[in-house]
Amino acid sequence: MPLFPAIEAALRAGSAILEVYRRDFAVEYKADCSPLTAADTAAHETIVERLQPLGLPILSEESEDVLVVERAAWRRFWLVDPLDGTKEFVKKNGEFTVNVALVAGGRPWLGVVYAPVLDILYWGSGAAGPGEGAWKATGCAGRTAAQVLDAAVPLSVAAPGRPGESLRIVASRSHCGERTVAFIEQLEARFGAGERVSLGSSLKLCLVAEGSAHVYPRIAPTMEWDTAAAQAVVEAAGGNVYEYDPALTAIDYLDPAAAPGRLRSLRYNKDDLRNPFFVACGSLDRSGGSGSRGT
Repeated sequence: MPLFPAIEAALRAGSAILEVYRRDFAVEYKADCSPLTAADTAAHETIVERLQPLGLPILSEESEDVLVVERAAWRRFWLVDPLDGTKEFVKKNGEFTVNVALVAGGRPWLGVVYAPVLDILYWGSGAAGPGEGAWKATGCAGRTAAQVLDAAVPLSVAAPGRPGESLRIVASRSHCGERTVAFIEQLEARFGAGERVSLGSSLKLCLVAEGSAHVYPRIAPTMEWDTAAAQAVVEAAGGNVYEYDPALTAIDYLDPAAAPGRLRSLRYNKDDLRNPFFVACGSLDRSGGSGSRGT
């Protein structure tokens, strides 16, 4: 099954990243001014080495120059960010991840997110069998994929509005503009003052998946490889990652029935690999449960 090689690829890439992280390293800059280190390259090569024998195409941030006409023919492929959060890596705050997603039909079918310094691994899958659902494991370094699965605990998104529970909002440290502030203010008008939490990289989405946060509005640029793996985790945990629509209110994202046909999940392998802005969240708890799927 693809889950085992995906976990192994993420763990091996994490080990390669830590080898660079623990020593002095140079920082180069790409044409878009984003940083690049030896850890990015080492992680990319490690992931490709593990996944390539499976026979599916691989689209990585470090090999993004695949022609659109070639990608259009891919029914299933690996979408990878070998080091998500290179800025966090350079700062040495530990808040960076390895993202490995299996995309099928434009949707992330399987996702693995590994934070090497924190030694935390998340994964989510909608496929029946071992690993179905959303899971989190700690102390993963040096373990096999099977051992990681045995030590994992299941995840579930949290529904805002439960009695005695304050609202928890993921707000990016670097990307919190006027629209994000307005979005948060709408939530707080409904649920009261909220606690704002933040982490680097795709860990922000994982906070929603594990129920540590209720909502993550990302009204700022991201790329497909930044989100695919963590979106799979959020959705497997019962949550949603919707395209942001400025015509909707913040509450609409938590109550899909309020905006029928308007909520759309992020899609992948588009001609333009940039994501639209998005909102990751659970759903309002109306009957003791949470989570609903987008269209």
